[in-house]
Amino acid sequence: MKQFVAGPNENDVRLSRFVESVTKGMPRSLLYKSFRNKRIKVNGKRGEADTRLKQGDVIELYINDEFFPAVSPARSKPAPRRQPPVTVIYEDDNIAALYKPAHLLCHSDRTGDANLVDAFIAQLTAQGTYDPKAENRFAPAICNRLDRGTEGLVLAAKSQAALRDMNEIIRENWMKKEYLTITVGAPPQGRHIAWLQHSEKNNKVRIHARESEGYKQIITDVTVIRQSGPFALCRIGLVTGRTHQIRAHLAYLGHPVLGDIKYGNRKMNERTGLRTQALCAQRLTFGQIPEENTLHYLSGRVIKLDSPGILTLFEQLCAAGPEKVNSQG
Repeated sequence: MKQFVAGPNENDVRLSRFVESVTKGMPRSLLYKSFRNKRIKVNGKRGEADTRLKQGDVIELYINDEFFPAVSPARSKPAPRRQPPVTVIYEDDNIAALYKPAHLLCHSDRTGDANLVDAFIAQLTAQGTYDPKAENRFAPAICNRLDRGTEGLVLAAKSQAALRDMNEIIRENWMKKEYLTITVGAPPQGRHIAWLQHSEKNNKVRIHARESEGYKQIITDVTVIRQSGPFALCRIGLVTGRTHQIRAHLAYLGHPVLGDIKYGNRKMNERTGLRTQALCAQRLTFGQIPEENTLHYLSGRVIKLDSPGILTLFEQLCAAGPEKVNSQG
């Protein structure tokens, strides 16, 4: 038998979800059989799958030891040895807006390279505001992700409630995301609608002008801020948020993101020497968030990068023309 005490990050979590998070490799059929056979209890009484936990609840799991990891999920994954510094743009008790440089991963992957979420966890641990040993299942998490080559703002949740409610804000489109990008030539301004299909096989997307089976609608707003020679600095508003939407949609419009290896203009990329896309998640604007959401105090707030690196890059391109610029790509 394993016993857990629900902490603040388990408050209002479904019991079935909690059990799944503290076990490993347990078939779902066996999970629900354990509920039926009264092998999962809360405060000494039979637990139901849809029971909502409260802080201080005692959960008893009469489940074979083989389904329990050696350590809790919150502390089972070792962080990379060297962590990059984390730049915090905005922070309160619930969330933080972090700056992700180009080339830094948001999450860990099979490369084992450093990543933003592990670096943020390490920083919170060093500050004493997060203790993985005190958690059953929760670890600070990234709410939105950026491609590895994209710089900009990433939101992180510091509690389970904040993660749940920020995910709701993103899902319900209560937050507007705006990007800065440098394109090859100036794309047509205005709102553009198309349909996108993502291939898991090669991690690329295809775009159709009309609705097609297996394709999802994408809506992208384009504003040209400034043009200099063959380059244009643009502001992009995402109405929908699909994989590679900005990069693929601009390429479809005939004006790809400069430096984009996957969808870009190879000749211009080589001439400028850029090895990653000139794309920055620069501004987050929160709309009206319902009061029942714990993050409703963010309503109307704007979080932005005042001096992102992409602006310096554009000035370098303007000065140098379509020749190689001093960029680490």
